[in-house]
Amino acid sequence: MITFSIALVLLLVGYWVYGKYIDKLFAPDSSKKTPAVTMADGVDFIPLPTWKIFMIQFLNIAGLGPIFGAIMGAQFGTASYLWIVLGTIFAGAVHDFLAGGLSIRHSGESLPEIIGRFLGNRTKQVACVFTVLLMILVGAVFVSGPAELLAGMTPDSLNIYFWIVVIFIYYVLATLMPIDKIIGKIYPLFAFALLFMAVGILVMLYVKNPDLPEMWNGFGTKYEKNPIFPMMFISIACGAISGFHATQSPLMARCITNEKHCRPVFYGAMVTEGIVALIWAAAATYFFHENGIVDEATGIAYSGAKVATDISNDWLGTFGGILAILGIVAAPITSGDTALRSARLIVADFLHMEQRSIRRRLMICIPIFLLTMGLLLYSFGDAEGFKIIWRYFAWCNQTLSVFTLWAITVWLVCSKKNYWVTLIPALFMTCVCSTYILIAPEGLALAPSVAYPLGGCCVIIAVVWFVVWFRKYKKLS
Repeated sequence: MITFSIALVLLLVGYWVYGKYIDKLFAPDSSKKTPAVTMADGVDFIPLPTWKIFMIQFLNIAGLGPIFGAIMGAQFGTASYLWIVLGTIFAGAVHDFLAGGLSIRHSGESLPEIIGRFLGNRTKQVACVFTVLLMILVGAVFVSGPAELLAGMTPDSLNIYFWIVVIFIYYVLATLMPIDKIIGKIYPLFAFALLFMAVGILVMLYVKNPDLPEMWNGFGTKYEKNPIFPMMFISIACGAISGFHATQSPLMARCITNEKHCRPVFYGAMVTEGIVALIWAAAATYFFHENGIVDEATGIAYSGAKVATDISNDWLGTFGGILAILGIVAAPITSGDTALRSARLIVADFLHMEQRSIRRRLMICIPIFLLTMGLLLYSFGDAEGFKIIWRYFAWCNQTLSVFTLWAITVWLVCSKKNYWVTLIPALFMTCVCSTYILIAPEGLALAPSVAYPLGGCCVIIAVVWFVVWFRKYKKLS
């Protein structure tokens, strides 16, 4: 528990120390009117209270990642704690903060527009297609998980098919309705359930005081099929850094009324998610040790829903367990709905199509809903199909963070600010994503002796590209 406790404290210190430094780097100007005020449209650009924006942002970015991702990553022991802490403070929170801040500074632009602004129009087009596909993947993978949990809590007549339909109908309404009508009203309740769950599990960790692995005992894993690098950095995404977050920050950038609120909303929500991920990683480590719930063939616990349910019921009792599970159910649902909403806004921005009219919203949403349902039907009832979609979602998610980090790095250079704060994470994540697709079974499935050098080559190419661009920029400026 010593390593876990140190990691928890570091996350809190990171918010106050490094978060404050990033805030100074961004230099918020409270005198500037934000898009929520200057572009209010009653649908997406709507001023909201800061506490409510924080709750929405936290639930938007949470999803299954900090729970199921942390459970899957618990096999790596204390290495998972290090990644959650360092990734959250120095990469994920910075990534979310500056993506949201840049959106505010540029009329609430969606992520592909921001990427294109700094990396060029061709990159913008690629990012637009890539991001919309990722949002559809999120909408698909974040339906079956909560539907399975709800089916297990309700009578047999309300089976998983019933809940899939209910959740998808909710997705449709949340995507089309003004943000303050559904999302703005129910998210605070969902956030309470999720935070109750995290605090409850945290308290029980200290009550039970399990014999968790410590960092001085090593960082290795006994599962050779899943080496720490790059597998852990893809498995634990939303609890450390996630490209999906940068698609959600612009949603809240359209509701913030003061640039000074960026740090608590964006950096703060990411640190909160990191804490949730850390708690679940520790709880799952103990649970696996006691119950041996790990797939010996792959070294991954894909039964994340079962593990989360068992821990909640066992540690929090009947009532607390139900409330905790509702929080677990709410997390993916409240990411799935805003993912599809984000897809609508990305397409609308790309096509320059106003969204005040419900007819124009439907023109964009119908194809998105059909594609999401198609992916859901492909994966549902087929464990292997779901695993494949989840793996591709995880890789696409982290790859999008690479696009975002490079765009922010260019902005920092152009603004004559400390660009190293995102350049180093950009290079690291470039290495992670390129190596993963080279070595993973669903990728090229190359041997580590080949995949690692090629991944290193990708980083070298990125460094050369940046140095060449940097020198050209310096000459022109």
